[in-house]
Amino acid sequence: WKKELWDNFSIGVPWFDREANDAVLFGFLTAWLLGEVAQCEEPPHILAHFHEWLAGLGLALCRQRQLPVATIFTTHATLLGRYLCAGSVDFYNNLADFNVDKEAGDRQIYHRYCLERTAARCAHVFTTVSQITAVEAEHLLKRKPDIITPNGLNVKKFSAMHEFQNLHAQSKNRIQEFIRGHFYGHLDFNLDKCLFLFIAGRYEFSNKGADIFLEALARLNYLLRVNHSDVTVVAFFIMPARTNNFNVETLKGQAVRKQLWDTAQTVKERFGKKLYESLLVGQLPDVSKMLDKDDFTMMKRAIFATQRQCQPPICTHNMLEDSNDPILTCIRRIGLFNSSADRVKVIFHPEFLSSTSPLLPMDYEEFVRGCHLGVFPSYYEPWGYTPGDWSKDQFVKNISECVCLSSRPSHGVLSVSYPLNPTNLSFQAQGFRYPRPASVPPSPSLSRHSSPRHSEAEEDDDRYDEDAEAEKDRLNIRQPLTLPSKKGPALPYTLPGANGEKNGAASVKI
Repeated sequence: WKKELWDNFSIGVPWFDREANDAVLFGFLTAWLLGEVAQCEEPPHILAHFHEWLAGLGLALCRQRQLPVATIFTTHATLLGRYLCAGSVDFYNNLADFNVDKEAGDRQIYHRYCLERTAARCAHVFTTVSQITAVEAEHLLKRKPDIITPNGLNVKKFSAMHEFQNLHAQSKNRIQEFIRGHFYGHLDFNLDKCLFLFIAGRYEFSNKGADIFLEALARLNYLLRVNHSDVTVVAFFIMPARTNNFNVETLKGQAVRKQLWDTAQTVKERFGKKLYESLLVGQLPDVSKMLDKDDFTMMKRAIFATQRQCQPPICTHNMLEDSNDPILTCIRRIGLFNSSADRVKVIFHPEFLSSTSPLLPMDYEEFVRGCHLGVFPSYYEPWGYTPGDWSKDQFVKNISECVCLSSRPSHGVLSVSYPLNPTNLSFQAQGFRYPRPASVPPSPSLSRHSSPRHSEAEEDDDRYDEDAEAEKDRLNIRQPLTLPSKKGPALPYTLPGANGEKNGAASVKI
Protein backbone atom coordinates (compact mmCIF):
# COMPACT_ATOMS: atom_id res chain seq x y z
CA TRP A 1 0.00 0.00 0.00
CA LYS A 2 2.86 2.39 0.69
CA LYS A 3 4.28 1.58 -2.75
CA GLU A 4 0.91 2.31 -4.33
CA LEU A 5 0.79 5.57 -2.41
CA TRP A 6 4.20 6.53 -3.77
CA ASP A 7 3.45 5.44 -7.34
CA ASN A 8 0.15 7.33 -7.53
CA PHE A 9 0.73 10.39 -5.34
CA SER A 10 4.53 10.57 -4.85
CA ILE A 11 4.06 10.63 -1.08
CA GLY A 12 6.46 8.60 1.00
CA VAL A 13 5.62 7.70 4.58
CA PRO A 14 8.56 6.86 6.89
CA TRP A 15 8.41 3.60 8.75
CA PHE A 16 8.89 5.17 12.20
CA ASP A 17 5.80 7.43 12.01
CA ARG A 18 3.22 5.14 13.55
CA GLU A 19 0.38 7.67 13.32
CA ALA A 20 0.97 8.17 9.60
CA ASN A 21 1.18 4.41 9.07
CA ASP A 22 -2.20 4.01 10.76
CA ALA A 23 -3.57 6.75 8.50
CA VAL A 24 -2.38 4.79 5.44
CA LEU A 25 -4.06 1.62 6.69
CA PHE A 26 -7.30 3.44 7.45
CA GLY A 27 -7.29 5.26 4.12
CA PHE A 28 -6.86 2.16 1.99
CA LEU A 29 -9.44 0.21 4.00
CA THR A 30 -11.92 3.07 3.65
CA ALA A 31 -11.44 3.23 -0.12
CA TRP A 32 -11.76 -0.55 -0.29
CA LEU A 33 -15.07 -0.45 1.61
CA LEU A 34 -16.51 2.36 -0.52
CA GLY A 35 -15.41 0.50 -3.66
CA GLU A 36 -17.29 -2.63 -2.58
CA VAL A 37 -20.42 -0.61 -1.79
CA ALA A 38 -20.24 1.11 -5.18
CA GLN A 39 -20.17 -2.25 -6.98
CA CYS A 40 -23.61 -3.33 -5.74
CA GLU A 41 -26.26 -4.25 -8.30
CA GLU A 42 -28.17 -1.10 -7.42
CA PRO A 43 -25.45 1.21 -6.10
CA PRO A 44 -26.80 3.96 -3.86
CA HIS A 45 -25.83 7.59 -4.02
CA ILE A 46 -22.76 7.72 -1.80
CA LEU A 47 -21.55 10.80 0.01
CA ALA A 48 -18.34 10.38 2.04
CA HIS A 49 -17.34 13.03 4.57
CA PHE A 50 -13.69 12.95 5.65
CA HIS A 51 -12.32 14.88 8.63
CA GLU A 52 -8.69 15.91 9.08
CA TRP A 53 -5.54 14.56 7.46
CA LEU A 54 -5.76 11.20 9.22
CA ALA A 55 -8.78 10.25 7.10
CA GLY A 56 -7.80 12.21 3.99
CA LEU A 57 -6.01 9.42 2.15
CA GLY A 58 -9.27 7.53 1.69
CA LEU A 59 -10.68 10.56 -0.13
CA ALA A 60 -7.69 10.81 -2.45
CA LEU A 61 -7.91 7.10 -3.28
CA CYS A 62 -11.62 7.42 -4.11
CA ARG A 63 -10.78 10.12 -6.65
CA GLN A 64 -7.77 8.27 -8.04
CA ARG A 65 -9.81 5.07 -8.53
CA GLN A 66 -12.70 7.11 -9.97
CA LEU A 67 -15.26 5.69 -7.59
CA PRO A 68 -18.83 7.07 -7.91
CA VAL A 69 -18.56 8.77 -4.53
CA ALA A 70 -19.15 12.44 -3.72
CA THR A 71 -16.50 13.58 -1.27
CA ILE A 72 -16.31 16.31 1.38
CA PHE A 73 -13.18 17.17 3.32
CA THR A 74 -13.33 19.23 6.50
CA THR A 75 -10.30 20.54 8.32
CA HIS A 76 -10.86 21.80 11.84
CA ALA A 77 -7.31 23.16 12.05
CA THR A 78 -4.47 22.71 9.61
CA LEU A 79 -1.66 20.43 10.66
CA LEU A 80 1.07 22.88 9.69
CA GLY A 81 -0.74 25.70 11.48
CA ARG A 82 -0.70 23.76 14.73
CA TYR A 83 3.04 23.13 14.49
CA LEU A 84 3.86 26.71 13.52
CA CYS A 85 1.90 28.22 16.40
CA ALA A 86 3.34 25.71 18.85
CA GLY A 87 6.76 27.03 17.86
CA SER A 88 5.98 30.61 18.92
CA VAL A 89 5.79 31.91 15.36
CA ASP A 90 4.02 35.18 14.51
CA PHE A 91 1.50 33.09 12.62
CA TYR A 92 -1.41 35.30 11.62
CA ASN A 93 0.70 38.28 10.57
CA ASN A 94 2.81 36.14 8.24
CA LEU A 95 0.29 33.71 6.76
CA ALA A 96 1.00 34.74 3.19
CA ASP A 97 4.78 34.62 3.61
CA PHE A 98 5.38 31.05 4.77
CA ASN A 99 7.28 28.63 2.56
CA VAL A 100 4.96 25.76 3.40
CA ASP A 101 7.13 22.99 1.95
CA LYS A 102 10.19 24.17 3.86
CA GLU A 103 8.29 24.73 7.11
CA ALA A 104 6.72 21.26 6.97
CA GLY A 105 10.07 19.69 6.12
CA ASP A 106 11.87 21.48 8.95
CA ARG A 107 9.33 20.03 11.39
CA GLN A 108 9.55 16.51 9.88
CA ILE A 109 5.85 16.44 9.00
CA TYR A 110 6.14 16.89 5.24
CA HIS A 111 4.50 13.53 4.48
CA ARG A 112 1.59 14.37 6.79
CA TYR A 113 1.26 17.80 5.24
CA CYS A 114 1.19 16.21 1.76
CA LEU A 115 -1.63 13.87 2.82
CA GLU A 116 -3.67 16.80 4.16
CA ARG A 117 -3.04 19.00 1.15
CA THR A 118 -3.86 16.15 -1.26
CA ALA A 119 -7.19 15.55 0.48
CA ALA A 120 -8.05 19.24 0.36
CA ARG A 121 -7.21 19.52 -3.34
CA CYS A 122 -9.01 16.29 -4.35
CA ALA A 123 -12.26 16.83 -2.46
CA HIS A 124 -15.39 17.84 -4.36
CA VAL A 125 -16.28 20.17 -1.48
CA PHE A 126 -13.76 21.60 0.97
CA THR A 127 -15.04 23.06 4.26
CA THR A 128 -13.66 24.59 7.45
CA VAL A 129 -15.14 25.58 10.80
CA SER A 130 -14.43 29.33 10.97
CA GLN A 131 -13.45 32.29 8.83
CA ILE A 132 -9.94 32.51 10.28
CA THR A 133 -9.37 28.81 9.55
CA ALA A 134 -10.58 29.39 6.00
CA VAL A 135 -7.92 32.07 5.51
CA GLU A 136 -5.35 29.76 7.05
CA ALA A 137 -6.33 26.87 4.78
CA GLU A 138 -6.21 29.08 1.71
CA HIS A 139 -2.59 30.01 2.40
CA LEU A 140 -1.29 26.72 3.78
CA LEU A 141 -3.31 24.15 1.81
CA LYS A 142 -3.54 26.31 -1.32
CA ARG A 143 -7.29 25.97 -1.70
CA LYS A 144 -10.01 28.34 -0.64
CA PRO A 145 -12.79 26.53 1.26
CA ASP A 146 -16.07 26.24 -0.58
CA ILE A 147 -18.18 26.71 2.54
CA ILE A 148 -17.75 27.45 6.24
CA THR A 149 -19.68 25.34 8.76
CA PRO A 150 -19.20 27.07 12.15
CA ASN A 151 -18.88 25.02 15.30
CA GLY A 152 -21.14 26.00 18.15
CA LEU A 153 -23.93 25.03 20.48
CA ASN A 154 -27.30 26.68 20.85
CA VAL A 155 -27.37 26.81 24.64
CA LYS A 156 -30.92 28.21 24.60
CA LYS A 157 -32.25 25.03 23.05
CA PHE A 158 -30.79 22.78 25.76
CA SER A 159 -31.38 25.01 28.79
CA ALA A 160 -32.95 23.29 31.80
CA MET A 161 -31.80 25.58 34.57
CA HIS A 162 -32.92 23.53 37.54
CA GLU A 163 -31.12 20.44 36.25
CA PHE A 164 -27.92 22.39 35.56
CA GLN A 165 -28.05 23.91 39.04
CA ASN A 166 -28.43 20.52 40.71
CA LEU A 167 -25.59 18.98 38.71
CA HIS A 168 -23.42 22.01 39.39
CA ALA A 169 -24.02 21.75 43.13
CA GLN A 170 -23.16 18.03 43.16
CA SER A 171 -19.97 18.44 41.17
CA LYS A 172 -18.93 21.54 43.13
CA ASN A 173 -19.24 19.59 46.39
CA ARG A 174 -16.82 16.98 45.05
CA ILE A 175 -14.34 19.66 44.04
CA GLN A 176 -14.68 21.23 47.49
CA GLU A 177 -13.83 17.88 49.09
CA PHE A 178 -10.64 17.79 47.03
CA ILE A 179 -9.84 21.36 48.08
CA ARG A 180 -10.30 20.47 51.76
CA GLY A 181 -7.71 17.74 51.43
CA HIS A 182 -5.31 19.64 49.20
CA PHE A 183 -5.19 22.68 51.49
CA TYR A 184 -5.36 20.86 54.83
CA GLY A 185 -3.63 22.84 57.54
CA HIS A 186 -4.02 26.04 55.50
CA LEU A 187 -7.77 26.04 54.92
CA ASP A 188 -8.16 29.62 56.11
CA PHE A 189 -10.66 30.66 53.45
CA ASN A 190 -14.40 30.19 53.12
CA LEU A 191 -15.28 27.56 50.53
CA ASP A 192 -18.73 29.11 50.14
CA LYS A 193 -17.01 32.27 48.86
CA CYS A 194 -14.62 30.39 46.63
CA LEU A 195 -14.67 30.53 42.82
CA PHE A 196 -13.30 27.68 40.72
CA LEU A 197 -11.64 28.57 37.40
CA PHE A 198 -10.00 26.17 34.98
CA ILE A 199 -8.06 25.88 31.76
CA ALA A 200 -7.67 22.53 30.03
CA GLY A 201 -6.19 21.08 26.87
CA ARG A 202 -2.90 20.02 25.34
CA TYR A 203 0.19 21.29 27.12
CA GLU A 204 1.07 24.15 24.79
CA PHE A 205 2.01 26.92 27.20
CA SER A 206 1.68 29.98 24.94
CA ASN A 207 -0.43 28.41 22.23
CA LYS A 208 -3.24 27.54 24.65
CA GLY A 209 -2.92 30.81 26.56
CA ALA A 210 -1.65 29.45 29.87
CA ASP A 211 0.87 32.31 30.03
CA ILE A 212 -1.86 34.95 29.69
CA PHE A 213 -4.02 33.15 32.24
CA LEU A 214 -1.21 33.10 34.81
CA GLU A 215 -0.44 36.77 34.27
CA ALA A 216 -4.12 37.61 34.74
CA LEU A 217 -4.24 35.52 37.93
CA ALA A 218 -1.25 37.41 39.34
CA ARG A 219 -2.99 40.73 38.72
CA LEU A 220 -6.25 39.42 40.14
CA ASN A 221 -4.43 38.23 43.26
CA TYR A 222 -2.96 41.72 43.72
CA LEU A 223 -6.34 43.42 43.33
CA LEU A 224 -8.07 41.04 45.75
CA ARG A 225 -5.35 41.57 48.34
CA VAL A 226 -5.22 45.37 48.19
CA ASN A 227 -9.02 45.53 48.38
CA HIS A 228 -9.10 43.06 51.32
CA SER A 229 -11.58 40.84 49.54
CA ASP A 230 -12.91 37.73 51.26
CA VAL A 231 -13.34 35.96 47.91
CA THR A 232 -10.85 33.22 47.07
CA VAL A 233 -10.17 32.06 43.52
CA VAL A 234 -8.85 28.55 42.85
CA ALA A 235 -7.48 28.10 39.33
CA PHE A 236 -7.01 24.60 37.91
CA PHE A 237 -4.57 23.82 35.10
CA ILE A 238 -5.57 20.50 33.51
CA MET A 239 -2.77 19.86 31.02
CA PRO A 240 -0.93 16.53 30.63
CA ALA A 241 2.82 16.65 31.20
CA ARG A 242 5.64 14.20 31.91
CA THR A 243 5.31 12.81 35.45
CA ASN A 244 6.40 9.70 37.29
CA ASN A 245 3.80 9.46 40.04
CA PHE A 246 1.43 11.32 42.34
CA ASN A 247 2.83 13.87 44.75
CA VAL A 248 3.16 12.29 48.21
CA GLU A 249 2.02 15.47 49.93
CA THR A 250 -1.08 15.59 47.74
CA LEU A 251 -1.97 11.98 48.50
CA LYS A 252 -1.37 12.63 52.19
CA GLY A 253 -3.79 15.54 52.09
CA GLN A 254 -6.61 13.38 50.78
CA ALA A 255 -5.80 10.70 53.37
CA VAL A 256 -5.88 13.28 56.19
CA ARG A 257 -9.22 14.61 54.94
CA LYS A 258 -10.68 11.10 54.92
CA GLN A 259 -9.32 10.42 58.41
CA LEU A 260 -10.94 13.60 59.71
CA TRP A 261 -14.23 12.60 58.15
CA ASP A 262 -14.07 9.14 59.73
CA THR A 263 -13.26 10.67 63.11
CA ALA A 264 -16.19 13.07 62.85
CA GLN A 265 -18.51 10.22 61.92
CA THR A 266 -17.35 8.13 64.88
CA VAL A 267 -17.84 10.98 67.36
CA LYS A 268 -21.22 11.74 65.81
CA GLU A 269 -22.37 8.15 66.28
CA ARG A 270 -21.31 8.13 69.94
CA PHE A 271 -22.95 11.50 70.53
CA GLY A 272 -26.14 10.33 68.87
CA LYS A 273 -26.26 7.13 70.91
CA LYS A 274 -25.93 9.01 74.22
CA LEU A 275 -28.52 11.53 73.11
CA TYR A 276 -30.90 8.72 72.19
CA GLU A 277 -30.47 6.97 75.55
CA SER A 278 -31.01 10.23 77.46
CA LEU A 279 -34.21 10.95 75.60
CA LEU A 280 -35.48 7.41 76.20
CA VAL A 281 -35.44 7.90 79.97
CA GLY A 282 -37.24 11.24 79.60
CA GLN A 283 -34.32 13.50 80.51
CA LEU A 284 -32.79 16.40 78.67
CA PRO A 285 -29.18 15.58 77.83
CA ASP A 286 -26.35 17.11 79.81
CA VAL A 287 -24.18 18.58 77.08
CA SER A 288 -21.09 18.56 79.31
CA LYS A 289 -21.36 14.75 79.61
CA MET A 290 -22.14 13.98 75.99
CA LEU A 291 -18.44 13.87 75.05
CA ASP A 292 -16.02 11.91 77.21
CA LYS A 293 -12.22 11.84 77.37
CA ASP A 294 -11.93 9.33 74.57
CA ASP A 295 -13.88 11.57 72.24
CA PHE A 296 -11.74 14.58 73.05
CA THR A 297 -8.55 12.54 72.66
CA MET A 298 -9.69 11.27 69.27
CA MET A 299 -10.51 14.77 68.07
CA LYS A 300 -7.21 16.20 69.36
CA ARG A 301 -5.30 13.53 67.48
CA ALA A 302 -7.22 14.34 64.32
CA ILE A 303 -6.50 18.07 64.72
CA PHE A 304 -2.82 17.37 65.36
CA ALA A 305 -2.68 15.34 62.14
CA THR A 306 -3.84 18.37 60.16
CA GLN A 307 -0.82 20.45 61.16
CA ARG A 308 1.39 21.27 58.19
CA GLN A 309 4.67 23.17 58.16
CA CYS A 310 4.98 23.57 54.38
CA GLN A 311 2.80 25.37 51.89
CA PRO A 312 0.06 23.43 50.02
CA PRO A 313 1.53 21.93 46.85
CA ILE A 314 0.93 23.55 43.50
CA CYS A 315 1.45 20.45 41.37
CA THR A 316 -0.42 17.25 42.21
CA HIS A 317 2.25 15.03 40.60
CA ASN A 318 6.02 14.66 40.60
CA MET A 319 7.23 16.37 37.44
CA LEU A 320 10.12 14.84 35.53
CA GLU A 321 11.42 18.27 34.46
CA ASP A 322 10.32 20.44 37.34
CA SER A 323 12.96 23.14 36.84
CA ASN A 324 12.18 23.60 33.14
CA ASP A 325 8.41 23.24 33.22
CA PRO A 326 6.81 26.39 31.67
CA ILE A 327 3.86 26.61 34.06
CA LEU A 328 5.92 26.03 37.20
CA THR A 329 8.60 28.44 36.01
CA CYS A 330 6.00 31.15 35.41
CA ILE A 331 4.42 30.50 38.82
CA ARG A 332 7.82 30.99 40.47
CA ARG A 333 8.25 34.26 38.61
CA ILE A 334 4.85 35.74 39.51
CA GLY A 335 4.96 34.41 43.09
CA LEU A 336 1.70 32.46 43.34
CA PHE A 337 2.77 29.89 45.96
CA ASN A 338 -0.62 29.19 47.61
CA SER A 339 0.37 31.11 50.74
CA SER A 340 -2.21 32.18 53.29
CA ALA A 341 -1.96 35.79 52.06
CA ASP A 342 -2.76 34.85 48.46
CA ARG A 343 -6.36 35.19 47.44
CA VAL A 344 -5.68 33.26 44.25
CA LYS A 345 -4.67 29.62 44.61
CA VAL A 346 -3.20 27.58 41.77
CA ILE A 347 -3.45 23.81 41.28
CA PHE A 348 -1.59 22.19 38.38
CA HIS A 349 -2.99 18.75 37.54
CA PRO A 350 -0.64 17.39 34.81
CA GLU A 351 -2.99 14.59 33.76
CA PHE A 352 -6.36 14.45 32.11
CA LEU A 353 -9.15 13.89 34.59
CA SER A 354 -10.48 10.41 35.24
CA SER A 355 -13.19 9.02 37.50
CA THR A 356 -10.71 6.36 38.71
CA SER A 357 -8.13 8.87 39.98
CA PRO A 358 -7.35 8.61 43.73
CA LEU A 359 -6.94 12.40 43.92
CA LEU A 360 -9.78 13.95 41.96
CA PRO A 361 -12.12 11.13 40.90
CA MET A 362 -14.16 13.08 38.36
CA ASP A 363 -14.68 12.95 34.64
CA TYR A 364 -13.99 16.07 32.62
CA GLU A 365 -17.69 16.78 32.10
CA GLU A 366 -18.41 16.56 35.83
CA PHE A 367 -15.43 18.77 36.63
CA VAL A 368 -16.55 21.41 34.14
CA ARG A 369 -20.04 21.45 35.65
CA GLY A 370 -18.59 21.99 39.11
CA CYS A 371 -16.43 24.96 38.12
CA HIS A 372 -17.67 28.53 37.80
CA LEU A 373 -15.67 29.71 34.80
CA GLY A 374 -13.56 28.24 32.03
CA VAL A 375 -10.78 30.37 30.55
CA PHE A 376 -9.45 29.60 27.06
CA PRO A 377 -7.29 32.51 25.84
CA SER A 378 -5.74 30.48 23.03
CA TYR A 379 -3.52 32.15 20.47
CA TYR A 380 -4.24 29.44 17.88
CA GLU A 381 -7.83 28.29 18.33
CA PRO A 382 -9.88 27.51 15.21
CA TRP A 383 -13.01 27.33 17.35
CA GLY A 384 -13.09 23.64 18.17
CA TYR A 385 -14.96 23.75 21.47
CA THR A 386 -17.40 20.92 22.15
CA PRO A 387 -20.73 20.86 24.03
CA GLY A 388 -18.87 19.53 27.07
CA ASP A 389 -16.77 22.69 27.22
CA TRP A 390 -19.87 24.88 27.07
CA SER A 391 -21.53 23.27 30.08
CA LYS A 392 -20.25 26.21 32.12
CA ASP A 393 -19.49 29.89 31.54
CA GLN A 394 -16.51 30.45 29.31
CA PHE A 395 -14.13 33.33 28.70
CA VAL A 396 -12.62 33.25 25.24
CA LYS A 397 -10.83 35.70 23.01
CA ASN A 398 -11.70 36.22 19.42
CA ILE A 399 -8.33 36.01 17.71
CA SER A 400 -9.82 32.96 16.03
CA GLU A 401 -13.10 34.76 15.39
CA CYS A 402 -15.14 32.79 17.88
CA VAL A 403 -18.58 31.90 16.59
CA CYS A 404 -21.34 30.68 18.87
CA LEU A 405 -25.07 30.54 18.41
CA SER A 406 -25.74 32.50 21.59
CA SER A 407 -23.15 34.92 22.97
CA ARG A 408 -25.27 37.06 25.26
CA PRO A 409 -24.16 37.72 28.86
CA SER A 410 -27.06 35.65 30.18
CA HIS A 411 -25.61 32.61 28.43
CA GLY A 412 -22.19 33.03 29.99
CA VAL A 413 -20.03 33.71 26.92
CA LEU A 414 -17.78 36.75 26.87
CA SER A 415 -15.72 37.45 23.77
CA VAL A 416 -13.13 40.22 23.78
CA SER A 417 -10.89 41.33 20.96
CA TYR A 418 -7.13 41.38 21.25
CA PRO A 419 -5.02 44.49 20.53
CA LEU A 420 -2.62 44.47 17.64
CA ASN A 421 0.53 45.68 19.40
CA PRO A 422 0.24 44.62 23.04
CA THR A 423 3.85 45.06 24.15
CA ASN A 424 3.62 48.62 25.47
CA LEU A 425 0.04 48.66 26.75
CA SER A 426 -1.02 49.03 30.37
CA PHE A 427 -4.33 48.56 32.12
CA GLN A 428 -5.52 51.10 34.70
CA ALA A 429 -8.19 50.63 37.32
CA GLN A 430 -8.78 53.01 40.24
CA GLY A 431 -5.15 54.08 40.59
CA PHE A 432 -3.77 50.57 40.04
CA ARG A 433 -1.28 50.20 37.20
CA TYR A 434 0.09 46.85 36.14
CA PRO A 435 2.29 46.67 32.99
CA ARG A 436 1.32 44.23 30.31
CA PRO A 437 3.71 41.23 30.31
CA ALA A 438 6.18 40.67 27.51
CA SER A 439 5.12 37.03 27.37
CA VAL A 440 1.87 37.87 25.57
CA PRO A 441 2.03 36.34 22.08
CA PRO A 442 1.57 38.56 19.01
CA SER A 443 -1.94 39.05 17.75
CA PRO A 444 -3.33 38.90 14.23
CA SER A 445 -3.59 41.97 12.03
CA LEU A 446 -7.36 41.89 12.20
CA SER A 447 -9.22 41.26 15.44
CA ARG A 448 -12.96 41.39 15.07
CA HIS A 449 -15.79 40.37 17.32
CA SER A 450 -18.40 38.07 15.84
CA SER A 451 -21.79 38.27 17.46
CA PRO A 452 -24.49 36.16 15.84
CA ARG A 453 -28.08 37.11 15.52
CA HIS A 454 -30.74 36.08 17.99
CA SER A 455 -31.82 32.47 17.88
CA GLU A 456 -35.12 32.04 16.05
CA ALA A 457 -36.30 29.64 18.72
CA GLU A 458 -36.06 32.17 21.55
CA GLU A 459 -39.10 32.78 23.66
CA ASP A 460 -40.81 36.15 23.88
CA ASP A 461 -40.41 36.36 27.67
CA ASP A 462 -36.59 36.26 27.44
CA ARG A 463 -35.94 39.16 25.11
CA TYR A 464 -32.63 40.94 25.39
CA ASP A 465 -32.96 44.68 25.98
CA GLU A 466 -29.76 46.30 24.68
CA ASP A 467 -30.52 49.73 26.12
CA ALA A 468 -31.25 48.34 29.59
CA GLU A 469 -28.09 46.24 29.63
CA ALA A 470 -26.01 49.16 28.40
CA GLU A 471 -27.40 51.38 31.17
CA LYS A 472 -26.52 48.72 33.77
CA ASP A 473 -22.99 48.57 32.44
CA ARG A 474 -22.63 52.35 32.58
CA LEU A 475 -23.65 52.30 36.23
CA ASN A 476 -21.36 49.39 37.12
CA ILE A 477 -18.27 50.52 35.25
CA ARG A 478 -16.77 53.43 37.14
CA GLN A 479 -13.84 54.14 34.88
CA PRO A 480 -13.60 53.03 31.26
CA LEU A 481 -10.59 51.09 30.06
CA THR A 482 -8.35 53.10 27.74
CA LEU A 483 -5.65 51.74 25.50
CA PRO A 484 -2.93 54.08 24.15
CA SER A 485 -2.26 53.99 20.44
CA LYS A 486 0.80 55.09 18.53
CA LYS A 487 -1.26 56.49 15.67
CA GLY A 488 -3.57 58.69 17.67
CA PRO A 489 -5.46 59.20 20.92
CA ALA A 490 -6.78 56.19 22.79
CA LEU A 491 -10.30 55.04 22.17
CA PRO A 492 -12.49 54.15 25.13
CA TYR A 493 -13.75 50.70 26.00
CA THR A 494 -16.88 50.04 23.95
CA LEU A 495 -19.81 49.28 26.22
CA PRO A 496 -22.20 46.45 25.30
CA GLY A 497 -24.94 47.71 23.06
CA ALA A 498 -23.14 50.96 22.17
CA ASN A 499 -22.03 52.13 18.72
CA GLY A 500 -24.08 49.53 16.93
CA GLU A 501 -22.67 46.52 18.81
CA LYS A 502 -25.11 43.62 18.82
CA ASN A 503 -26.00 41.08 21.48
CA GLY A 504 -23.92 42.79 24.14
CA ALA A 505 -20.55 41.57 22.81
CA ALA A 506 -17.80 43.67 24.38
CA SER A 507 -14.74 44.57 22.38
CA VAL A 508 -11.67 46.69 22.76
CA LYS A 509 -11.04 48.61 19.59
CA ILE A 510 -7.72 50.01 18.46
